[in-house]
Order: sequence, then structure tokens, then C-alpha cells
Amino acid sequence: MGNLTAAKVKNAKPGDRLADGDGLRLDVDANGNASWVFRFKSPVTAKERYLGLGPARDVALSEARDLAADARKLVRSGVDPINQKREKKASARVAARRDMTFRQCAERFIDSREATWKNPIHRQQWKNTLRDYVYPVIGSWPVAEVDVAAVLKILEPIWQKKPETASRIRGRIEAVLDWATMAEYRSGDNPAVWRGRLAHLLPSRKKVRAVRHHDALPYVEMPKFWKSLSADTSESAALLRYIILTGARFSEAARAEWSEINTEKQIWTVPAVRMKGGREHVVPLTDEAMAVLELSRTKAGLIFPGQRVGRPISDVSIAKAIKRHTALPATCHGFRSCFRDWCGDKTDVPREIAEAALAHAISNDVEAAYRRSSAIEKRRALMVLWSRYCCEAVRPVDKIPKT
Repeated sequence: MGNLTAAKVKNAKPGDRLADGDGLRLDVDANGNASWVFRFKSPVTAKERYLGLGPARDVALSEARDLAADARKLVRSGVDPINQKREKKASARVAARRDMTFRQCAERFIDSREATWKNPIHRQQWKNTLRDYVYPVIGSWPVAEVDVAAVLKILEPIWQKKPETASRIRGRIEAVLDWATMAEYRSGDNPAVWRGRLAHLLPSRKKVRAVRHHDALPYVEMPKFWKSLSADTSESAALLRYIILTGARFSEAARAEWSEINTEKQIWTVPAVRMKGGREHVVPLTDEAMAVLELSRTKAGLIFPGQRVGRPISDVSIAKAIKRHTALPATCHGFRSCFRDWCGDKTDVPREIAEAALAHAISNDVEAAYRRSSAIEKRRALMVLWSRYCCEAVRPVDKIPKT
């Protein structure tokens, strides 16, 4: 029989160390929390060790004696009870990782990245494509078991029918599996990687379907188009003129606010959160662009508000405005290409200045140097020439003074 009784356990006081015998004792800390401890000599290291058996409020005296007896058996058989306990916990963690499904990993990945995705449409597309194409196939699979065959099962039915969608899905699967590997839910190579893996099993997206760029109005048609557009008094036509004169993307201009405009310096500062590259972009505004701003019916908030309160003019309205003034295939985004083609063909502006005007990503050290200083005055001179070309129907080879 042990030295302790249920009553002694119940009446134990802070600071007590009550031995039951054969290595089992009850320790009570200064706050009165009592816990069972088994003291033994490790058969592996021959050092004295202490194995926690649980708090007295959860483990009764009889149960503590049974646990201590089990530990003694392990010691007699040459097994260290603490080492065995750790191994069991490690095995349980491994088992839990093996049970983690692809869908669970994808949802955790999205939660960890969602705040960094500026475009709400992009966030929704992530969720929708995984829901519609990926989860029905491997959503319930343990993420550790997703292999090349599983990825192909998802991609092959849509690779040639919907190459753009399929390519994005592949990239999203790759990102989720990379996250799962770093989180130690799987190991080994990523089966969704394109180069060196799926590239040998699926045809190139370019071979499946030629890349289709946004339809762009030829710059030689711009003066004619502008003459018709300038007679359009709709708000969507005003926004379109502003987009053309600034070389901006639709999302950048449609959500422009008066607080971003410096009328004295004639500049528009687009905040980083609305820029594709995630960097603030300063746009020089020509007199013609300033004149468009004066047509706005607001003096604060959105410069180009739509019919719904707090919402900008829609891209559908812009598309309709384009169709009203040309029968040629053209898109809002295509006017950036129109501007860039004009820069290359009709001016001697340095390439890095034209790229900076469009806020394109930095591709080399020279462009990086220009971007740091913003080259605002050089870009202003370029935009003045572009405005004159659009508004005055002047089509000679324009030259920008070298400074």
C-alpha cells in the first residue's frame, strides 16, 4: 500500500511534496496547484528524471498509481518513459499532418494571403476556381498524397478548352502545395510545378491557343476617334478621355478621388493600393486632362462617380462609350497600347520614359534609375505631345527636346 490517502491528497497545502512510494509523489506549487510526478532513473542515460502524470484535479490517486506502475514496467524493460511519451506526441503530430486535406491547406493559405491581394475580384477568383475545379477532385484528399496524376486529373479536361483558366489553376495549386510543404503537411517535390515537370506532360499554353491581347485602336485612328468622343457629353466619355490622356488603367482612373489631385502642380498621385505594381504613381496632367476634370459633377470623393452612390463608373459603360465612336475593335485597356505604339513610332522619347508613363514594372537598372526620380518633367513633355496629337489631330513625327 502507498503512503498517501485520498484525504491527504485533498488536504495537501502549497509547497507540499508528498511521497506515495516507489517514485510516485504529489507536488503542490505556491498557488496550490497539485500534480503527480514519477521519479525514476533513466535506463538509457542512468540519470534521474521526472515524468509528469497530470494534475491531481484530473488524475485520482488510484489512477496515478496505475500510471506510475506502467512507467516502472517500461523502465524495467529498458525504455525511458519520457522518451516514449515524446515519441507518441511526435507520431500524433505526424498523423494529424497526414490527415490535413488539400482544401484545409488551401483555405489556410488564402487566409494568410488574402489581406495582401488588393483586387477583390482576384480574391474571389481564387476561391471560385478552387471550388469549381479543384475541390471536387482533391479537396478531401490528404494534402501529402496529392501527386502529379491528381494534378493532371484536374488540368487535362480544361487545358485546351480553357487554357488561361487552367494555367491560373495550376499556379494556384502550386502555391497551396508550396505552403503545405513549408507548414510540414507534406514533403517532397511539388507536383504542380510547370518547368521540369508538367511541361513534359501538357502542351504549352501558347501552342494550345495564341495569346490574345486587348484590342487596341490604331494610333492613326486616334484623332478621328477623339473628335467624335469629345462631342460626347456623357460622364463615361469624360472618364474615357481622362484615361486616354493619362495612359492610366481603368481601375486607377475610375476610382480616382479629388484628394489625389494637385491642381496647382497639375499632378495626379495614384496611391500604391490601386496600382498593379503596388507602388505609388505620379501622373503629370496636361491642360486637356485638367479640362476633363473640370467637367466632373463632384468636388470631393470620386471624380467620376457612377449612378450608384459611392460607386465609380463601370467598365461596361466605358465599353459602350468606345463602341459609340468607332466601329473598329478596341478596348479601354487597349488605349495604353495605342499610346505606347505612338511613343515608339512617332517620337524619339527614350523607352524608359514611355514605360514609366505607363507605370510598367521595372525591367532593368536604367529604368530603375528613372523610376526613382519619377522623370516627371520628361513625362510631362511626352504627355503634352500625346494630348496635342489626340486633340489637335496633328500627326507629324514629334520630337521631344533633349535636356
